[in-house]
Amino acid sequence: MPSKKTLILNKEQILQKSKRIAYQILEDNFEEPSIVLVGIADRGYIFAQRLQKILKDIAPDKEIELIKVTIQKNKRSLEATTDIPVESAANKAIVIIDDVLNSGRTLAYGLGAFINVPLKKMRTAVLVDRSHHQFPIFSDFYGLKLSTILKEHVEVRLEEFDKQEDSVWLS
Repeated sequence: MPSKKTLILNKEQILQKSKRIAYQILEDNFEEPSIVLVGIADRGYIFAQRLQKILKDIAPDKEIELIKVTIQKNKRSLEATTDIPVESAANKAIVIIDDVLNSGRTLAYGLGAFINVPLKKMRTAVLVDRSHHQFPIFSDFYGLKLSTILKEHVEVRLEEFDKQEDSVWLS
C-alpha cells in the first residue's frame, strides 16, 4: 500500500522562505562585517549555498563565508569534518544550516564541531522545523514550523542534489 504524500512547499514557496530567512540573518547580524554560514552536508549545505547567494545579492558589501560540515549521523558520538578549518570562524557570527530540524541531533553535532572555537554568536537556520526536539536545539530562523506526528516523514527535495524540482513533502 503506497503512502500518501502531501506537498508542503513548492519551488516558489521555498524561494520565498529562503529570502525571508536571508533577510532575518542579515538583520540579526547587521553590525557584523562578516557572517559564516555552516551548511550540514548534503541538503543543508545546498540550502546554505542558496542563502549565501541571496545574502550577497542583498548585502554586497558584507563578507559571507561558507563552511561545509559532514557529519557521521549513524554514530553515537560526534564525528564531523569540515571543508575548511573551523578556526576560520573564530570571533565571527555563525549560522548552522540544515534542511529539516527533527530531533536536533544533527544540528547539535554541527554545533559541536565549533565547540572549541571562540565565536561572537551562533544561530541556527532550517527550511522546516518539525518540533520533535530531543536535544536542546531550536531554530533561530526557519521557513516553516510544522507540527507532525513522529511516524510522519518530511522529505526535502533540492534540484542540485535530487535532480528533481525543489519541493517539501510530508508522508
